[in-house]
Amino acid sequence: MFALVDCNNFYASCERVFRPDLREKPIAILSNNDGCVIARSNEVKKLGIPMGAPAFKFKALFEQHHIHVFSSNYALYGDMSTRVMHILSEFTPKIEIYSVDEAFLKLEGFKYVNLNNYGLQIKAKVVKSTGIPVSVGFAPTKALAKVANKIAKKFPEATKGVYIIDSEVKRLKALKWLKIEDVWGIGRQHAKRLKTININTALDFINLPDAWVKQHMSVVGLRLKKELEGISTLDLEPIQPKKAIATTRSFEKMYSTFESVNERVSTFAISCAEKLRRQNSHCQMLLVFVQTNFHRKELQQYSKSMVLKTPYPTNSSIDLVKIATAGLKIIFKEGYQYKKAGVIVMGLTPTNIKQYNLFTQENPKHEALMKTVDQLNKHIGQNKVKFGGQDLGRQWKMNQEQLSPRYTTNLNEIITVKV
Repeated sequence: MFALVDCNNFYASCERVFRPDLREKPIAILSNNDGCVIARSNEVKKLGIPMGAPAFKFKALFEQHHIHVFSSNYALYGDMSTRVMHILSEFTPKIEIYSVDEAFLKLEGFKYVNLNNYGLQIKAKVVKSTGIPVSVGFAPTKALAKVANKIAKKFPEATKGVYIIDSEVKRLKALKWLKIEDVWGIGRQHAKRLKTININTALDFINLPDAWVKQHMSVVGLRLKKELEGISTLDLEPIQPKKAIATTRSFEKMYSTFESVNERVSTFAISCAEKLRRQNSHCQMLLVFVQTNFHRKELQQYSKSMVLKTPYPTNSSIDLVKIATAGLKIIFKEGYQYKKAGVIVMGLTPTNIKQYNLFTQENPKHEALMKTVDQLNKHIGQNKVKFGGQDLGRQWKMNQEQLSPRYTTNLNEIITVKV
């Protein structure tokens, strides 16, 4: 059996852990730079505010319904996620962290265990230790565990947050209830195509011929069909290093000079290099892009990107800044007001596996220098040690006007208890 444990309204729940006065109050979480809604409590969902809603357009509605709006507090959410996953690993050694708020558990040797009671134990332990409410779905396959979890979350009073698909009757009833667009692995385009041939539920989908599914949805779609039929084709996936790393940001204001944009691009390249070193990877390609403000229709618009190959696999901030700057010189055009830029490193390989080049090699001093810089920034504060291409007096900071404290990761912002 598989279990899918999903945190309920995770970002909103993290805020409520330290603000119990917000329980059952509407909460909306905004994206980077307080742009749009990326998470909603159930109370906000009932008000009809959609995911991705631009914050400035819904400001009046937020005020009208007394919605508590927060900037994304990724330090808090990431730490709370780690705590939840650590607790889940106590229930089985086989766990796949699927996302920041979801994990699959593989339950082997649980034939004589009462799964409903086990699910209630998981819920109780997580909420007692972290304050985060979760829903648990059990089923013979990962896809069906997803379905079971949806039912547990949709009908909390009847299920108490735990649902098990352990019979053919339950499986067929669940698939008949589940809309095709809500099936795990069915994207928007596939759902649209399936609806045109009157496939509206998961049950309709599994009644399609295997040959049709394979032809129109590839072997991936066929595996999903088998999963929904109760045939396990997907096992737990080990945690894999990222295949690409990106640092992209909208600027706090528009820039028109190469020097201003290049300072931002250099900072983004350094951020990518730091992330590469944290996961012990090198990159072999770098993409740099710039774009103007497409919301300002009265201004001239321009966007351009370029991919450059590194001369050797590297995670050196010095090398990546040089490469990103070279790319920016090619794509930058005078006369435009730039609002966003970014750097993406690709072709990642482990640092212990390196293809050497006969004619060009990385400076052997870079590795030791980068290690020293990382250690200094870790001990005295992030971005305290900077490179020449960066503005030494500038700290990059997103627009986060409604950011809650980092209760669990910063001693200066730890919760204050009044007694």
